[in-house]
Formats: sequence, structure tokens, C-alpha cells
Amino acid sequence: MVLKKYVFIISVFILSACKNDKVETIAENTSDKNSSHPSLILTKEGVKNIRAKLGAIPLFDKTLEAVKQEVDAEINAGIEIPIPKDFSGGYTHEQHKKNFLILQKAGVLFQILDDEKYAVYIRDMFMEYAKLYPTLPLHPQERSYARGKLFWQCLNDSNWLVYASQAYDCIYDWLSKEEREHLEKDLFIPFANFISKENPQFFNRVHNHSTWGNVAVGMIALVMDNDDLLNKALYGLKTDSIAADVKDDDGGFIKSKNQKVGFLANLDEPFSPDGYYTEGPYYQRYAMYPFLIFAQALENKKPELKIFEYKDGVLIKAVDALLNLSDKDGDFFPINDAQKGMSYYSRELVTAVDIAYHYGGKNPELLSIAKKQDKVNLDDTGLSIALGIKNNEEKPFTKESITLKDGPNGKQGAISIIRNSNLELVYKYTSQGLSHGHYDKLSFSLYNNGKEVLQDYGLARFVNIEQKGGGNYLKENTTWAKQTIAHNTIIQNETSHFNGKYEIGSKNHSNEYLFNVENKKVQVVSAKEENAYPGTMLHRTMLLVNDTTFINHSFVLDLYNVSSNALNKYDLPFYYSGQLMQANFKYQQQSEIKTLGSSNGYQHLYVKALADAPKNNLQFNWLDNNVFYTITSATLPTDKIIFIETGANDPEFNLRRDPGLIIRKNNTKNALFVTAIEPHGTYSPVSEFSVNSYSSIAEIKIILSTKDYSAVSITNIDKETKTFILCNTNANKEAKHTLKINNKDYSWVGPFMYN
Repeated sequence: MVLKKYVFIISVFILSACKNDKVETIAENTSDKNSSHPSLILTKEGVKNIRAKLGAIPLFDKTLEAVKQEVDAEINAGIEIPIPKDFSGGYTHEQHKKNFLILQKAGVLFQILDDEKYAVYIRDMFMEYAKLYPTLPLHPQERSYARGKLFWQCLNDSNWLVYASQAYDCIYDWLSKEEREHLEKDLFIPFANFISKENPQFFNRVHNHSTWGNVAVGMIALVMDNDDLLNKALYGLKTDSIAADVKDDDGGFIKSKNQKVGFLANLDEPFSPDGYYTEGPYYQRYAMYPFLIFAQALENKKPELKIFEYKDGVLIKAVDALLNLSDKDGDFFPINDAQKGMSYYSRELVTAVDIAYHYGGKNPELLSIAKKQDKVNLDDTGLSIALGIKNNEEKPFTKESITLKDGPNGKQGAISIIRNSNLELVYKYTSQGLSHGHYDKLSFSLYNNGKEVLQDYGLARFVNIEQKGGGNYLKENTTWAKQTIAHNTIIQNETSHFNGKYEIGSKNHSNEYLFNVENKKVQVVSAKEENAYPGTMLHRTMLLVNDTTFINHSFVLDLYNVSSNALNKYDLPFYYSGQLMQANFKYQQQSEIKTLGSSNGYQHLYVKALADAPKNNLQFNWLDNNVFYTITSATLPTDKIIFIETGANDPEFNLRRDPGLIIRKNNTKNALFVTAIEPHGTYSPVSEFSVNSYSSIAEIKIILSTKDYSAVSITNIDKETKTFILCNTNANKEAKHTLKINNKDYSWVGPFMYN
């Protein structure tokens, strides 16, 4: 009881202090600057153009009608502003979220349709929030490092203000001066101050969280012509007193020494020159909305900043990068913390595509994405898209093989996507990726026709599903999903890369060795990791081969070279989807339920079966989505095979029950894992015919393994043999190589040959 009383007194003190600050800020910014509204995402000229074309722009008209029906239904239902109490997915959380989305939509409807009922609705809702907000303490849920007021975290509060600012801009001139002063005094300025100076640990950092915070403050600042708040948004708080070792809820540091902060810093650091966002595509998708909506507002209000030219046009590049980080169906690859199924059909990407098209030179390929999305922004950018589609100007958005560099200067590793027909190989050798990063250096995933073949687990979270931890990250995200064993890469001595410590991982990154996709028959990517395990070098090279020598033509060849100064145990897992068909080795199912280990994610793996590896080649055949797949791997009789399944030590069933296979080498210093992954044939449950259900690869053999060279042969069932040789120490394209292997001479130019 005493503690509660103490907290209450502190809260009252903070609110009183904020009230004084509000008055001072209002006094400084009440001068009439003859501003014109709307001016953020809509402009007066833009509204005029939209109105003139209504009824003759099909996609825009269709979107407008859908939004009108949605907002009208909410107006008829009445305004509802509950006292905040819930986590994500709970009633109060979802109601306040719905409110900010509807506010923004009602604003554009008022401008475009010139119907006052939308302005009245917005004003009345804002007035209710202006009554509620000054009375609110911190949100009752205490999980976040930066608790909000309307929501359990400042991040969602910032979402609210980003959207609400757009609505306020749309009705600004319609409101009386007294109404504006009331809303700014009791709602918008205290809201902006709370997000910024009252939560510097949230506002003054480089992260998607702070991007939302910066933009929330910046957007409302632009509406109110408040230069003080705008400067805070662009450049951060001048002082913050954030300790160097403070971490957020995900284990990442809040702020590094001498780190720049503010919106522009969040453009400088997380984005590479290629437009890759270091947290990965899932969070890049989430962050692109505030990045681009604020950029649009700045372009309209502060064109002298030339924001779309900043960092060589990185915002426009980022949209292109993000679209390339999606599979054939438009789903983003689940890199780092990522929920599977998030795609470019999300509302954030509708906004991103429209803005990138309008401000980025009207790339006709973006029209084909917008046509699939089948909706547009109800603003100037959406009008541009709708007109382009109406005039049949779109071209297909072609996804080619691509490497996207990581790091502010593009020197902190990369992610490569190699494409060939229906196959997409995603190879990750990036930096840590801030607090949402995983410990999975040199990991990969494989897709066939948009379906996962070998998967990355993604995150352990049920976003906005209240029953599962209030919709927030589950503890298994740390104990399993982030750990190295949850990914298709090497684990040494059952310990995660960098010992699973952010303090170490955040200081290191992998390095590209080579990327060559010039010859579509053999596309190669190779990278090295020197710091995941002290004294051990990891070097992985992956090929996507298109060779008519093999039945299905296309397969992946994976060479994973490990060299160490000590004896170690190495595990290489492959997480597959589907049903085991056949293996060329005897395995023993385990009658006793046991786990593979006790920590670093191993405690979440059931051991389902054990086997000794075949003398020369392991072959593992499975069926998934009516396509057959086979892993063929060069093995030694001392190697062990472990069939695993996720879900151990998971009393609340938070993890999926996914199968996997581990190739284990014990007491080994140096090792070369060589594996082929081949899709082949199909099965029809209608005709009940299977076609090419067996692999066309008969044997894989390591024919040379030295410090300088790795060479393997791949023989098909007709006894035709292909050879791949890699120089491990010289990636120069002009270097000449000559080797004799098994009395056969090989000569070539460049770091590799396939013949």
C-alpha cells in the first residue's frame, strides 16, 4: 500500500511538471505562421486534383468506397475510448488502435468528400481524448522498458500520434482557434513531450521504436508549426542521461557512446546504402510507414530538406530492397525476429509502394505490385498510382538474384537471395541486427514456388493474440528462436554463436567472400565468419545450380568449411517441412523421451531417432506440398545423425512442433560439410501418381580439402559427374588456378569452377 501511494505521488508530480512545460511551449509557438492545411500527406492542390478525377480512377475510387464504408460504420457505432489496461490483443489495446486508424481515414474522407460529419467525428473523438489524457498515469502493465499511457508501451502510443497527427492536419482549418488551443494544450503537446523528453530511453536511440517516436513528435510538430518539437524529432534530445549499459526488453543496448539520435540518425545507421534495414525485413516493413509518411510530410512542409535525396535516396532504395526480400507470393523472408506470413500486402507496404512511386521517379514496376495490393493511399501518392494503373503503364516487378549489404556504410556483411526458376535461396551473413537480431551467422533458408523447403524458425510470439503472453514476445524467443540451433547453420559444442551474448554479437559481423550470379547455370555466394567462436573459422559457400545433367535441373550445393585450433563437436541442422519418405541408413527411434541438451536452445529439442552415418553418403528423402526433396551429404562412418523435433520444455505449447535432422561430427578440428538439396518430381493425390520420386544425385564426394582449396564431385544416377572447385583464400576474379586432383588436371580463372 505504501509503495502504491509513493508511485501515485511521483505520477502527480510528473504530470504537474508536464503541465508547466506545456504552457511554456504553447506560449512559444502560438504565433500565426499563415500555414495552410492540409499539408502533411494531403495538400490543398492534391485534394483539388483528386476531387476533379473522382469517378474516373477505378482503383482510387474502389479504395475510397471501401474506406468510406468502414469509417461510416464506426461513426454509426459511436465513439469509444476505454481506460487503458490491456496488453496487445486485449480489448482496450485494440480499441485505441482502431481509433487511430479510423481517425486518419476519417481525415482524408473529410478532405476528399467535403462532408463535415467526418470532421465532427474527429473533433469529438479528439475532445474525448483531451479529457482522458491528462488524467492517465503510466499504463498499468509494467513489462515495457518504456511504458506508455494509452498503450502498454511508448511504441504504440507513438503509433497513435503518427496517425492522429494526419487527422488533425485534415481538420485543422475547420476547427476554431479555441478548439485547436485546447487540443494542443491538453492532448498533443503533452503527448509529444511524454514520448520524447519524459522517455529519453525510448526516444533517443537508433531502433524502429525510436523511429516511431521521432516521427510521432515530428508529425504533430509539422501540423502545429512547432519548430522546437520538430528539431527534437529530427535530431533527438540534446541531453538524456541514458547509462551506457541500459538494455531494452529484447536485450539490446539502448544507446552506444557518442551515438547520434533523432530521425536523421535512424536513416543514417540502420540502413545500408543498398536500402537494407539491419533489423531485417519484418521490422523494416513496420518501420517503413513512419519513415516514409514523415518523409512525405517533410517534402510537403520542408522541401528544402530534400529528404528523399538524403543518403543517396536511401528511402526509395529501401522500398525496392524490401520488395526483393519477399518470396514469390510476396511474403517477407523471416529474418531475425519475424512473424511468418507478413507480406507486401500489409498497409505499411501499400503506403511504401505509393510513396516510392510518386517520389522516386514513377518506376512502372511498382505499379504491378500496387495492382496486386488492389488498394492505394487516399492522397496524392495514391492518385499517382491509380492513374498509372489506369493508363496501363505497369511493368512486372522482376526479382533477380541480389545481394543487399548491411551496415551504414555497407561493410557489415550482407544478405543474398539467389533465384533460379521457382527456387529462392536466402543466405544470411549480416551484422547482429540490433536487439531483434538472432545468433545465426551463415544461416540459410530455401523456398520452392513460394513454399518453405528448409526453414528459418522466425520469432516465438503470437502478435496481438492476448492468450499468448499478451501478444508480446514469449520467453522462448530468447531460449529458442534467437539461439543458433534454431537455424540451419553450424553450432560448436552446443553453444550459440558469440555465446548468445548481445554484448559480443553486436560488435561483430560476417564478411562476404564472393557473390557471382553472372552465369545463371551456376550462381555462387560465399561468406566467412571469424568471431562466432574464438579460434574457429566458419566459411560457407552456397551454389544454386541449373544443370540439365540432373532430372529436375536445379539443386543447391552447400560447402560448409570449419577450421579450428581445437577439437570440437559440430552440429549442422536442417529444418525441413513435410513427411519423411526414406533414408539410406538405419535409424533407431527413441522409446524414452529425452532432450538433446540443457541450454542454448538444445533443451527445446526432442531426440526422435538416432543413427550412425553411412560410410560415404547420407540420403534423406521427404515429401512436402506434393513435391519430393532429397538431401545428399558426404559423410564419414564416425558421423552421427540425429532426428529432432521442437517443443521440449515447452509447457504452454508456445513452440511449433517442427522436424529436423542434424549431422554431427565429434572430436574434430577441421571439417568440410558438403550437402546437396534437390527438389525432384511430384505427387498427385488426385491421380495418385508419383513422378521422379527419387533423387537424380547418386553420390557426392569430397575429392580435395585443404586450406587453399575445396573440391567436390557430384555424380548423377546415369554416372555422369560434375566437379566444383573453390579457392578458399583468393576471391580475385582474375586469379589463375591450376590443380591436379586424382591424376586429373584442372585449370580455371577466378575463385571457383564448375564443370
